[in-house]
Amino acid sequence: MKNKMKLLSIVLAAFTIFTACANGENQKSEDDSTIKIGSTFPLTGQYSNYGTSTLNGIQMAIDEINKNGGIGGKEINLESMDDKGEITDSVTSYNKLVEDGVSAVIGTNTSTPSNAIAEASQKDGIPVITPTGTEESITAGKANVFRACFTNPYQGNLLAIFAKDTLKAKTAAILVNTSSDYSTGIAQAFEDKAKELGIEVLAKENYGDNDTDFKAQLTSIAKVKADVLLLPEYYEKLALITPQARDAGITSYFLGGDGWDGIIKTMDKSSMDVIEKSYFTNHFSIEDKDKKVSEFVKNYKEFYKEDPTAFSALGYDTVYMIKEAFEKASSDSNEDRIKALKELNFDGITGKFSFDENNNPQKAASIMRIENGEYRFDSIVNPR
Repeated sequence: MKNKMKLLSIVLAAFTIFTACANGENQKSEDDSTIKIGSTFPLTGQYSNYGTSTLNGIQMAIDEINKNGGIGGKEINLESMDDKGEITDSVTSYNKLVEDGVSAVIGTNTSTPSNAIAEASQKDGIPVITPTGTEESITAGKANVFRACFTNPYQGNLLAIFAKDTLKAKTAAILVNTSSDYSTGIAQAFEDKAKELGIEVLAKENYGDNDTDFKAQLTSIAKVKADVLLLPEYYEKLALITPQARDAGITSYFLGGDGWDGIIKTMDKSSMDVIEKSYFTNHFSIEDKDKKVSEFVKNYKEFYKEDPTAFSALGYDTVYMIKEAFEKASSDSNEDRIKALKELNFDGITGKFSFDENNNPQKAASIMRIENGEYRFDSIVNPR
């Protein structure tokens, strides 16, 4: 009996020590002086231009915030993943970040992997913000998922308004990637709004993700001689399409969404003239004279030795959205932080906005034009 009692005492003592240690570790976690935020972007692969630009903006914002006291006195610790722009890698990166205890996830760039992350996050309820994923379904019906950019249909609407009001277009043609939610979302909204505004859509041609030869579609489009040609695509594919369009005899103005941002870096210098006077929606302009924007552009150029893109600005704004929401939240719970995000009236580099019922920011868009091998600010377009 004595031996049994002694053994029980040892077990109880060990349990007490284990419990104390565990409680100490929990207390240490609660008193931690850092807030861990995760990010996942394509840092290699075909969309690495987007990912690198976005991460640059995120890191710059984190450096500024940490220098000025962090979030509520806690330093931000960023854990960054490379998802290569792929669905499987994006979800794997997201799960790894959650396992590592991040308080929020920023990512990713393009719509399809962003949607995959959004779906995966429903089991966790962690705050997720895509700086640049524009497909409507990413945030729709997902209380914890937000975006810093506008949606695909939003861009399509604004492009039709710009074509009508500024370019005085009476006719349009559309070349759409039917394998891409980004492309089809912009194209359908543009077509619907164009018809509403009295712009006649004379031709609509399709292609798929793996296509590299667009001669047949572009030859058909060339025959209708439309005032504008909508090309809702990402920069890498646009570098193939636009020279072929001019070779086919198309003289229309080119229009596109924010996926055009980055095309100047991608185009062969000898082909730069084919995108002259192209127009695309974007989230900010480095030519904006607003003091906040000009300071951002100046600091970014000093640090990275290049101009920021809209992706850089959206990444930068996303971190400041998290900071503002986390500091306004009534507790550190996911629920309270998400509630604070939902209630933001944010004033950032990419504009002033609040969120609609699907956590989409409501804001105007900058229209950029390409002129002499540079992005130039053209105008601001508001929805109607």
